Amino acid sequence: MSSKVKIRRLPSGVPGLDNLLGGGLPEFSFNLIAGTPGSGKTTLAQQIMFSLANPKYRALFFTVLGEPALKMLRYQQQFTFFDPDKVNDSIRFVNLSAELQAGDFDRVLKRITDEVKAYEPSLVFVDSFRSVVHSINHADQGVSDLQRFVQQLGLQMTSWQATTFLIGEYLTPEQESSPIFTVADGILWLSQNLHRNSMVRKMQVVKMRGQAQAPGLHTFRIGDAGLRIFPRAIVQPGGVIGSGTSTGEARVPVGIPGLDEMLGGGLPAGYSLLLVGPSGSGKTIMATEFLAEGARRGEPGVIAAFEKSPSQLLNNKLSELVKTGKVGVINTRSLDLSIDETLHDLIEMIRRMQAKRVVIDSLSGFELALAPEFSEDFRGSLYRMVAELTSMGLTIMMTSELEDRFTDLRFSPSGSAFLADAIIVQRYVEIAGQLKRAFTVAKVRGSQHSKDIRFFTITDKGIVIGETMSGYAGILSGRPTQKTD
Repeated sequence: MSSKVKIRRLPSGVPGLDNLLGGGLPEFSFNLIAGTPGSGKTTLAQQIMFSLANPKYRALFFTVLGEPALKMLRYQQQFTFFDPDKVNDSIRFVNLSAELQAGDFDRVLKRITDEVKAYEPSLVFVDSFRSVVHSINHADQGVSDLQRFVQQLGLQMTSWQATTFLIGEYLTPEQESSPIFTVADGILWLSQNLHRNSMVRKMQVVKMRGQAQAPGLHTFRIGDAGLRIFPRAIVQPGGVIGSGTSTGEARVPVGIPGLDEMLGGGLPAGYSLLLVGPSGSGKTIMATEFLAEGARRGEPGVIAAFEKSPSQLLNNKLSELVKTGKVGVINTRSLDLSIDETLHDLIEMIRRMQAKRVVIDSLSGFELALAPEFSEDFRGSLYRMVAELTSMGLTIMMTSELEDRFTDLRFSPSGSAFLADAIIVQRYVEIAGQLKRAFTVAKVRGSQHSKDIRFFTITDKGIVIGETMSGYAGILSGRPTQKTD
């Protein structure tokens, strides 16, 4: 039996794209980059081209745009991936507007074929078909001629010993029946959606022959360096919440005297802890103690701040930890975030610092910072994020703002308590005309823990745990709070 043909995979040069494709672009494949106007199709194509092109691996870029190619290049030069030294050396641009204006599809096809034979490129791009479609309104040829032209071009592109790309504007994958979709080996779909006042860009690998691509829609941004894609976190087997990345034997000290005993000997390593309470109850301070204890034990930490700016956070003991490189701070104050984008930044810093502890402060601010399209599926997206982090063996503390109603006991404002392996609830209680802080360990999955409700105070040295509330009746039920005899 003959050995299998091994297809070489080309690195795209677009951050995050190779992960979606299953390892890169198959060499000699015919690919369609499609989507709505303004979604970034040409930018993506040229980012790939400039990354791969060199004197021994040349690229040919055809433009059939209604506007001059020089205008398109003028704007593409603003991206850092654009290398002017490669133009006319490794990359050649050919404008087909003259052939297109004549309305002769066969002439356009012949010009493309002749240029490919003469230049012998390793990469071929044709951008785009919007002008071709519009041209049938001014020519004797009809839609059937256009379909024949597109099909013939697709067959030609698959026959060349080159990796080829056709850039086109289409509606949605489900609404298209063009023969080009059948001929193409790979289809990348780009879209941009306006949701309320937020613009969200997404990419989908609709098709990629011969390799397993990442399913679903993935967000991306266009910056000075071009496209950056943030692959959607997918829960892998063994990465499900509560599946047990910790055996329960290894414990992580929280850093607050008395709290470790209440947790049953510390927080099990690899667990996620949800710390909930009203405004000013001490959530961020407790999270800071958690990171400080990790630093004392040689366990670097990362905090993602969604409510306070880095300057506000660094006014406390975190300042020294950050300056010495023991704690990293991610500023996520900008709006219109996606959870996958935030997770990407988190993992990048975690790996760089080899962090063991992560703080998300807070989930309430996180949900507010998300673009509306992502906040609507906040629980599902957060589930994937926590599963991804805990599967890496990280111990996580998440804070969440919770309105204190004094008459009922809740663990999260948006039903996210199921995400946590452990829960600590902070409360205000009114005693003798004063508000006092109290907390309890409500849950530690698979572990014995204290059921006491204890007072605590915040001092210049941190959190100090006080006596239990066993002598006070009805604190959590809203009944009078007189101390019993």
